Amino acid sequence: MRMTAQQFISPNEIRAKFSHAMSDMYQKEVPLYGALLDLVAETNRELLSNDAELAHQLQITGEIERLAMERHGAIRVGTAHELATLRRLFNVMGMAPVGYYDLAVAGVPVHSTAFRAVHEKDLQTSPFRVFTSLLRLELIEQPELRALAERLLGRRQIFTERALELITLHEAQGGLDRTQASEFIEQALETFRWHSQATVSAAEYRQLHDQHRLIADVVAFKGPHINHLTPRTLDIDLVQDGMPQRGITPKAVIEGPPRRKCPILLRQTSFKALEEPVAFVEHNGTTVAGHHTARFGEIEQRGVALTPKGRALYDRLLQATNHALQAAPSEKNADRYNQLLQDNFQSFPDDYTTLREQQLAWFRYFPTECGLAAKDSLDKHSSLEQLIAQDYVRFQPLVYEDFLPVSAAGIFQSNLGDNQHAQYNAASSRSAFEMALGAQVIDELTLYQQTQQRSVQACAQALGLDALAL
Repeated sequence: MRMTAQQFISPNEIRAKFSHAMSDMYQKEVPLYGALLDLVAETNRELLSNDAELAHQLQITGEIERLAMERHGAIRVGTAHELATLRRLFNVMGMAPVGYYDLAVAGVPVHSTAFRAVHEKDLQTSPFRVFTSLLRLELIEQPELRALAERLLGRRQIFTERALELITLHEAQGGLDRTQASEFIEQALETFRWHSQATVSAAEYRQLHDQHRLIADVVAFKGPHINHLTPRTLDIDLVQDGMPQRGITPKAVIEGPPRRKCPILLRQTSFKALEEPVAFVEHNGTTVAGHHTARFGEIEQRGVALTPKGRALYDRLLQATNHALQAAPSEKNADRYNQLLQDNFQSFPDDYTTLREQQLAWFRYFPTECGLAAKDSLDKHSSLEQLIAQDYVRFQPLVYEDFLPVSAAGIFQSNLGDNQHAQYNAASSRSAFEMALGAQVIDELTLYQQTQQRSVQACAQALGLDALAL
C-alpha cells in the first residue's frame, strides 16, 4: 500500500529527535560536554531572570523556546561520495547545505558547508545544524602520503547498510513513517559515533599527523566521529570565566567580534581537545596502544545577522586587528588581541536603531498591540518607517544562523595545537566542492533577506495593509 503524506513524520521532528539522540551519545562519549551544558543552562537562566529586556526580545522572536535545544555539531569527511551521501542523509531531516567556507586560507586543509533548515519556522522547531568539512586531498604535499590517504578513504564505508536503504526509501516515497524514522535516527547515529580503533598503523598515523593533525583525524578512523557539539549561551564571556571553576580549561581567545551591547554574528570558544586512547592496527594484525587528540567542547553566542554592507565592515575591522597583531591569536598575546579588537570595533555601531538605519544588519518586523488596535483606522498608504515611528510596528534583530570561516579555523587550530599553523596557497574552489556535494550550496544572505521580507509582509497582512516596502 502506498503511503500518504499524512503518514510521514515531519523532517523537523526527525531533526529534533536526531539532535537529542546525538547530544545524549556525545555526553556519554565526552562527559565534560555534560558539564558544559549545565554551565550554559545556568548562565542563560541567570541572565534571563536579571535582564527583562533581553527576555522580552527573545519572547517576541520565539528564540527563548529554542534556546535550550540550540546546538550545532561538526564533522569532517574525506571523499566526494561521503559528502554527497551526507547531503542525502541530512535531507531526510530537512537540512540543506548553506554557505561555502574555505578554511585552507586560514591553514586548515578543508572546505565546508553548514547543513541546516532554511526557513525560520523550521529553525524554530529545531535549529540543529552540522558544520561539515571535506578534506582537500590535493593539499597533501607528498604524493605517497596522498596516495595512502586516498587508499584508506576508498576502502571505508561510513554509513550502515540499513541507513543507506532508509535514505533511498525516503527519496522513493517522499518521507518516512514513525517506525522508519526511529530506525533511521538509530542507524544514522552510527556514522557519527566515536571509534577508538584506528584503521592505520602507528607509523602511518604519525605520517598523516605530521602532515596535519586534521588529516590524521579524517583519514585514520572508521568514520567522521562528531568532533564537537555546541550549545548556545546568551553571554559567552560569563561562560568563559566560569569554565575553570568546573575543571574545564577554555581556549585563550574567544573567536569572532568583541563583547558588545548588541551582539553581531557569532562568538565561539571551546575547551581544549581531549587526548583519548586509541589502538593502531599494524600490518601483521597486532594492535599498538596510542592516543589521538581531536574531540572537544564548544560554546557559541549568536548575534544579529549582517547585511553585505555590515559584513564588509566586520571583515575590514577584523583584518585590521589581525594585521596589527601580526601573529595568530594565542594565549601569549590574548590580552593585546582583545584590546586591539575592542579598539578597532569602536567604529561598528552598537545599537540596533543605527544598525538598521545604516542597513548593516537584518531584522524581523512585528506588529505591536497598539498597531493591531489601530488596524481599522490606519492610513492604507503608511510606510514601514511611519508605522515604526508610531509604535505600530517593532523590529527585532534577526539571529545569525551560520558560521565564520576565520572563527571556525581558529577553533580547529586551537585544538590542533597552537604551534601548528600550516600555510596553503591553493585557491578556493567552491565549484569543486559543489561538484563533490552533488548540489549547489545556498547563499545565506539570500535567506536572511527572504526572512526579513516575509516578516514585513506578515506585518502588512496583520495590519490590513496591501503592502509594505522596506
